[in-house]
Amino acid sequence: MSYPRQKIGNRALSSVSTLLLSILFFVSTPSNAQSSSPDFACDITRNPSLAGFGFCNTGLNAEARVADLVRRLTLEEKIGFLVSKATGVSRLGIPDYNWWSEALHGVSDVGGGSSFAGPVPGATSFPQVILTAASFNVSLFQAIGKVVSTEARAMYNVGAAGLTFWSPNVNIFRDPRWGRGQETPGEDPTLTSKYAVAYVKGLQGTDGGDPNRLKVAACCKHYTAYDVDNWKGVHRYTFNSVVNQQDMDDTFQPPFKSCVVDGNVASVMCSYNQVNGKPTCADPDLLSGVIRGQWKLNGYIVSDCDSVEVIYASQHYTKTPEEAVAKSMLAGLDLNCDHFTGQHALGAVKAGLVNETDVDTAISNNFATLMRLGFFNGDPKKQPYGNLGPQDVCSAENQELAREAARQGIVLLKNSIGSLPFSPSAIKTLAVIGPNANVTDTMIGNYHGVPCKYTTPLQGLVEETVSATYQMGCPNVACTEADIDSATSLAASADAVVLVMGTDLSIEREDHDRVDLFLPGKQQQLITEVAKAAKGPVVLVIMSGGGLDVTFAKNDPKITSIMWVGFPGQAGGLAIADVIFGRHNPSGKLPMTWYPQSYVENLPMSNMNMRPDNSTGYPGRTYRFYSGETVYAFGEGMSYTHFNHRLIKAPRLVSLDLDKSHSCRTSKCQSVDAIGPYCGKTVEVQLRVRNAGEREGSDTVFLFTTPPAVHRSPVKHLVAFEKVRLEKKEKAVVGFTVDVCKDLSVVDETGKRKIALGVHVLHVGSLKYSLNVRI
Repeated sequence: MSYPRQKIGNRALSSVSTLLLSILFFVSTPSNAQSSSPDFACDITRNPSLAGFGFCNTGLNAEARVADLVRRLTLEEKIGFLVSKATGVSRLGIPDYNWWSEALHGVSDVGGGSSFAGPVPGATSFPQVILTAASFNVSLFQAIGKVVSTEARAMYNVGAAGLTFWSPNVNIFRDPRWGRGQETPGEDPTLTSKYAVAYVKGLQGTDGGDPNRLKVAACCKHYTAYDVDNWKGVHRYTFNSVVNQQDMDDTFQPPFKSCVVDGNVASVMCSYNQVNGKPTCADPDLLSGVIRGQWKLNGYIVSDCDSVEVIYASQHYTKTPEEAVAKSMLAGLDLNCDHFTGQHALGAVKAGLVNETDVDTAISNNFATLMRLGFFNGDPKKQPYGNLGPQDVCSAENQELAREAARQGIVLLKNSIGSLPFSPSAIKTLAVIGPNANVTDTMIGNYHGVPCKYTTPLQGLVEETVSATYQMGCPNVACTEADIDSATSLAASADAVVLVMGTDLSIEREDHDRVDLFLPGKQQQLITEVAKAAKGPVVLVIMSGGGLDVTFAKNDPKITSIMWVGFPGQAGGLAIADVIFGRHNPSGKLPMTWYPQSYVENLPMSNMNMRPDNSTGYPGRTYRFYSGETVYAFGEGMSYTHFNHRLIKAPRLVSLDLDKSHSCRTSKCQSVDAIGPYCGKTVEVQLRVRNAGEREGSDTVFLFTTPPAVHRSPVKHLVAFEKVRLEKKEKAVVGFTVDVCKDLSVVDETGKRKIALGVHVLHVGSLKYSLNVRI
C-alpha cells in the first residue's frame, strides 16, 4: 500500500497545512469577548451579611478562620467537602468547587476543574516532563512552573480553571516499559527531587514569597512505590508493591520527601497500589506517620481517583465500603478524588467507625489550603494576580519558552562526522519520512490540554530554505505494514533524510505498559531500508516517552545521526529543526537508561527490587544498581562542540570527629550514622570547564560518587549537577559543595543513613578522583 507523498517547497506548506495553522493561530489568540468570573466564597459585595462570618474575615489567622467555618457546618455539609467535586453551602456563601485540575506540563483539561470551552481556548503546552528533565536545568524547571501557574491564575480569573493542580508526577522511572514514565523526571532520585522542588516552587510561589500564600496549589504524586500500570495481567488497582526498607528510603521516598520538606508542596496524592500488603491510601504509617509526622506536610492528602473505592471493590481489603472510608480517613486521607467517600462517610460515622471529629480534621486541612489560595478572601480580581486574564495565556514569551524547553531537552545520541548540523547551502533537498513526522497530539503526550498551536516536525523543517518531500512510510506508529518502496525511492532522490519514528499513546500511556523495548511493527525494517537507499546523511529522530532498543541504528554506519526528542510539546517541530539546522547546539542528557531488549526478557515489571541478586541472576534497576550492557547510558548526550574539564580544587581526605566514647573508636566499622557533630561538614570541589570547540554550547557537569562497597551501596549515584553555557573557547569554574552527611552517605539495610568509611570515587565531569573518609 502507498501512503501519501507530499512535495513542500521552501516556505510553502500545503493548502491543508496552511489552513490548519491559520485555524490554530486564530484559536490561540486570546478572546476579547466578555469574560465570566469564577465562583468564590465570601462575596461580601453581593451578600453583605457574609461579613459577619469569621471565616470571611481576612484579619484573622487561617487556623481561626478554618475553625470558624467548620463549626458552622452540619455533618452532611462537612461530608460534601471530603470529595473532589465539593458541594457548596449556599447559606454560607460557599460555592461548589472542583479540586481536580492537572498541570503536568501546562494547564490541562483532564479532571474537569479547568476547561478550554470558554474565554481561553488553549494554553501553552510544554514538552512532556521526561524531555524537560533531560535539560538538567533547574532554573528551567522552575520557569516552566511559573508560566503554568500564571496561565492557571489567568484562567481562574475568568472561571476557566481551578486553583488546585494535581501535578507533578515524581515517581521513579524504574522499569523502561512503564507507560507513565514519560510523565516523570526519570530514573534518578536526585534529579527527580530537584525537578520536583523547582516545579512546585514555580507553581506555588507568590511574588512576595509568603509561605502562607499560594499562587496555585501543587500536588506530588503518586505516593508511593508506584510504577506498574497494566503489564501482562498485573494491574495497578490490585498490585502489591513489595519493597524492602532500604529501597523505600533510598529510591522511592526521596522525591516525595523533597517535595514536602524542601518544596513545601500543598498536597500529596496516595496511589492505587498496595505497599507490602497495605493500600497506600489506608496506611497510617505512610500518611500520618511519614507525610504529616516526619515531613510536616502543610496541606492536604488526596487519593488517586477512585482509590478508596478500589480498596473495597478491587483489593477487597475491607468488607464494606464504610470500612474503606474509615480506614483511609483514620490513616490520614483528607480528600477523595471522586465520590465514594461522599457516599459512605455518613454511614461510617453512624456505624462508629469514625467520629465527626475525624471528618473535621480532614476538611480542616482542605479548607486551610483554600485559605492560602485566597478562595475565602472575596473577589479574586481584587487580590494578587487579579489583573491576569486571557491576554496572559499563550503569550509570545510563554510559547518561546516551550520551544526553548524542547531545544534544551533534545538529546543527540549519535553524530557521525559530516552529518549534523545540516547546512542549508549543502542540503537543497530533504526527504522527511515516518509516522511521527507530521503528528500533532503525539507531541504533547498525556495529561495535556489544548495547545496554543502546533508546529509538527515536518512544518518545522520546511521553514528552512530547502525543498522537502514527505512520506509517512507507515500509516501509524504501530507500523503493521510499511510502504518501503516509496520511502526508499524518496530517500534515494534527496540530499539528506530525516526519519521521524518512535511511539505514541497507543504504545505507552497510563494503564498501558509496554511488553518489549523494540520499535513497533516494521519501523526497524523501514529505517534500515531507507538508510541503505539514501545517498546522503540519515538522521533518525525518535519520539517516545521511554527508551528503545535501537542497537541496530547505533551500529548502522548509514544512519549518521540519532536524536531523542521525547514528546516535545506544541513547539516540538521548531525545536527539532533548530537542532538539525544548527540554530541550537544540543545539550540534553538522557534522564533514564536505554536498555537492550535482552534486559527485560526475563525481568518481571512486578519485581520492585532495585539491587541486583547474583544468586538468581537478577540484574538490578537503573544506572545506580545495574552494571550490565546498555544501548545508551543515563546522562549520555552529545554536542556540536566539545568540552574539557580540569580539576582545580578537591580534598583527598575527610576526617570525622567522633566522640571518644564512640564504639568505632575501639572496633572496626564500615560506616557510622549520618548524624552527629560531623554533620554540617562540607568539602568543596571545583573544576574548570572549557569549550574547546568552534561554537557556543552548554555543558551539563555531573558530580557522581561511587561509595565504598558497604550496605549494598549503589554502583554510582548522582550527587549534583550544574549546567553552564560557554561561548567558543570560553572557560568557567563550576563548583560543588559536598555535604558529608547528605552526599557521602548511603542507606543501610534497615533504611538508616550511614556515612560509608573508606574511599569514595568522585566522578566530576569527565574526571575521577578519590576521597578518603575516615575517623
